[in-house]
Amino acid sequence: MEWLTALSVWMIPLLIGTVILIATIRKVPTYEVFVSGAKEGFGMSISIIPYLVGMLVAIYVFRASGAMEALVSAMAPVLSWIGVPADIVPLALLRPISGTGALGLMTDLTAVHGPDSYIGRLAATLQGSTDTTFYILTVYFGAVGIKKMGDALKVGLLADLVGIIAAIFIVSLIFGS
Repeated sequence: MEWLTALSVWMIPLLIGTVILIATIRKVPTYEVFVSGAKEGFGMSISIIPYLVGMLVAIYVFRASGAMEALVSAMAPVLSWIGVPADIVPLALLRPISGTGALGLMTDLTAVHGPDSYIGRLAATLQGSTDTTFYILTVYFGAVGIKKMGDALKVGLLADLVGIIAAIFIVSLIFGS
């Protein structure tokens, strides 16, 4: 296993070195291409700020208004009937919207319940099996000017739902509820 650790430490520097070596062999102006890409990336990050701010404000309003707690309270009886802890619902709802917010919730769940608890394991598995669908759509699609994102939204949310169901099923199967 020590070789695997050493490989993981050296993988990124080796990859970068290989790219630079191949570019040099092919006589690509490596530094100039890098600077050009950095300029483009900077411009892209400036263009996504309005989308990012809008999304973060919407998340804050949803949580601060008490809508999240009301939704969790309304869903709690059905969720307990099927064996899903209500504590996990805010994470499942927030994960498609904000990776950082979901990570904060997962950290809180882990701190309260412990990393080896059912909820801690479920939170970690759910965090890894879903994606930030709304973030991807608003930031990246908005930055490149894609206006029609309805199909991508449906597929992304379906993938998140499948990830949530799979996380609950697998953690329940392996660790019990």
